[in-house]
Amino acid sequence: MSIDVKFDERGLVPCIVQDWDSGEVLTLAYMNAESMALTEQTREMHFWSRSRQELWHKGATSGDTQKLKALRYDCDADALLALVEPAGPACHTGERTCFYRGEMDEQAPHEVLPSLARTISDRKSAMPDGSYTAALLAKPSWIAEKVQEEAEEVTRAAREESDERVANEAADVLYHLSVLLASRDLSLADAERVLDERRR
Repeated sequence: MSIDVKFDERGLVPCIVQDWDSGEVLTLAYMNAESMALTEQTREMHFWSRSRQELWHKGATSGDTQKLKALRYDCDADALLALVEPAGPACHTGERTCFYRGEMDEQAPHEVLPSLARTISDRKSAMPDGSYTAALLAKPSWIAEKVQEEAEEVTRAAREESDERVANEAADVLYHLSVLLASRDLSLADAERVLDERRR
């Protein structure tokens, strides 16, 4: 990096790893100068294992690599943020994120759509009987009709109904739009990237 990172007395700096597409926090690990250099050179995450006291290439044995998209740092240059495209779970337990314990009853708002996208992807792979999502995916023209129908309903709700009804109808639009995108091997992240390009 073109900055002077402030390593601690052990020569380490904490690195928060975040999913590039969803924004979900995947793990917290530590880097030293060598692991940072390897990460920038290979564009795959390398860390320093404090327990093993050695360099660690994430996914070298499991295949669950993390492709670096951007490396950022905080205002004091003593903490890093790595935005990555994960090839698999971040946690050694097999969980998607290391932060899977604690107060998990309710998802944070930013976690809802990525979780929905994973559920839709699961339905697309398994196509289970009795699944509304699977039924939609089996008939692409129906998905498009549902998106149009739900868009009309949210528009009508915005004109004539309560804020609660608008939120409910907007949720229906987001769900059906997510299924439509998945049927084309796209995601909301693809649409978000288009919005980002338009902003520039």
